[in-house]
Amino acid sequence: MTSLAFLIPLALLMGLGGLAAFFWAMRSNQFDDLEGAANRILIEEEDEEA
Repeated sequence: MTSLAFLIPLALLMGLGGLAAFFWAMRSNQFDDLEGAANRILIEEEDEEA
């Protein structure tokens, strides 16, 4: 029973930490261009040699 008294607050703090990290990523525009990175791997870039 004493382990639950330790683990439940720990789980709540970790959940709040994950939620805070998600909101920080939203605020710093980490999710602006979801399609660009996915499509960039499919586009071949031709090397121009001079």
